Amino acid sequence: MLTYVARRFLYSIPVLIISTFLSFTFISLAGDPTANIRSNPQFSVTTLKHLQHEFHLDRSIPVRYGYWIQDIFEHELGRSLKTSQPIWPDIKRTLGHTAQLVLIAEALALVCGIAVGILSAIRQYSPFDYLFTSAAFVGVAMPAFWLALLLQILFVNVYLKWNVRIFYTSGLNNIGEGTWSIDRLQHIALPALTLCTLNFAVYSRFMRASMLDVINSDYVRTARAKGLSEPRVVLRHVVRNAMIPLVTVATLNLGALLGGAIVTETVYSLDGIGYYFNQKLGQLDLYAVMAYLLVTSVLIIAFNLVADILYGYLDPRIRYS
Repeated sequence: MLTYVARRFLYSIPVLIISTFLSFTFISLAGDPTANIRSNPQFSVTTLKHLQHEFHLDRSIPVRYGYWIQDIFEHELGRSLKTSQPIWPDIKRTLGHTAQLVLIAEALALVCGIAVGILSAIRQYSPFDYLFTSAAFVGVAMPAFWLALLLQILFVNVYLKWNVRIFYTSGLNNIGEGTWSIDRLQHIALPALTLCTLNFAVYSRFMRASMLDVINSDYVRTARAKGLSEPRVVLRHVVRNAMIPLVTVATLNLGALLGGAIVTETVYSLDGIGYYFNQKLGQLDLYAVMAYLLVTSVLIIAFNLVADILYGYLDPRIRYS
């Protein structure tokens, strides 16, 4: 296993280099990073040239990429082109906020999705199955921004009509409140509900389909023939093997969401890494955008590896040499 993990880690290095270089090239060609500065009459031509030289904007793209790689290791992802402030503190702060949101949403989506998927497979074609199958189709087809706007409208109307503040519709917390306070939970409840609803629909469908594939397998019939109780057959023999496809979806989805639920965070004005990326991309802040893309790439590669390791635990037949 250690050899496999080490090999995968080495394979990820050229993947990161190629993906970041392509991203760096495309963003550099997308527009002039100094366009907003040029439009500001307070900046002189001398100041602009000094800024271009300081951030190596007067060099070719491969040379600038090399300087950016150097900044990653020497200056913790470098400095923002717009504010000249270090990028890492902003990345660390916003990533922590996004992680808090995503972990709550994913935990709820996985627990509910797995439970509903198991019951739907056991009670196939029952009213319960039809109800949640229809709900899952609606959830899969529903755009994240539309659901987020509907929830905002609903709870704003509740507040305006009854003057009852159940959940906040934007922001992360009120001034002076802590990270895990009731106020913080009231702020992230609607974004978490939005992500949970969309992911629950996917997880419940995957779990149901996987359960139906496994539940009529030969080894399951053998377990029943040995006299094992139905709950033990389902929980020990069926669910464990049915979880394998779901592991792929959940771990990759978790890595992508930790990289930023861009639409959800933007609608709710949540100070997460997806909202940060959206703001910096609009400003053409090249190095801040590249820092976001690097962090996202690392998270996705890491969770790919986590998925492969979990395979070996869930299915004893899988062994890595």
